[in-house]
Amino acid sequence: MEFRGVGLTYPGPPPVHALRPCELSVDVGEFVAVVGPSGSGKSTFLNVAGLLDAPTEGTYLLDGIDTAALSDADRTALRGRRIGFVFQAFHLMPHRSATENVMLSMVYSAVPRAERRTRARDALRRVGLAHRFDALPGRLSGGERQRVAIARALAGRPSLLLCDEPTGNLDSGNADTVLALLGELHASGMTVVVITHDRDVAARAGRTVTIRDGILSEERAADAPGADAPGDGIPRADAPRDGTPQADAPRDGVHRPERDPA
Repeated sequence: MEFRGVGLTYPGPPPVHALRPCELSVDVGEFVAVVGPSGSGKSTFLNVAGLLDAPTEGTYLLDGIDTAALSDADRTALRGRRIGFVFQAFHLMPHRSATENVMLSMVYSAVPRAERRTRARDALRRVGLAHRFDALPGRLSGGERQRVAIARALAGRPSLLLCDEPTGNLDSGNADTVLALLGELHASGMTVVVITHDRDVAARAGRTVTIRDGILSEERAADAPGADAPGDGIPRADAPRDGTPQADAPRDGVHRPERDPA
């Protein structure tokens, strides 16, 4: 996914600049954390990245597709094919089994009915729940319910996994289990973006992007205090890609190897 000057402003009066124009590139197979306090713009970022809201300025490319050029129906179809969502609340149907909950995610997609159960069980096996195919949510622990939610997101075979506070409702033990699973998915090549306020969760990611007052910026280990910001007024969330520090580059980025954009 790639943001090119992407911003979102809600009309007033007064207008609300929920996401200031920003640059962000997430490469295929990266694990990125977006960190910020309540009211910082994390939900707006999630809604734009997840094609739930359209930006009011800039260009958003998902898998190289200019999402602004799509109709509402095509945006919805692209979201269903390319993006998997995991939320803090598990959003499981209480009277449906784990398998049925995962199958429900494919009802409005192009997955044939006969294939849904097989794909649902494959996804549950992938998250370590082969022994819980027929369990109702009320019989599952919090960590197991979140793993069902992750399986539901994976069943559509997305290219991007967006996780909104995935450990927010879990105790530390179950949180570690879910974070380990996200790490395994990343290691297998999945592109993972986690939105969180928890620095411990963010520490599991390969990159950390911060958001505050709708402004996106990126952290790196060799953060140089007092460095100049970009002169064009647009916060940059990608670092220099040639490995050489640049005087006009944002000093809150993390250098990363060049890969194909998601």
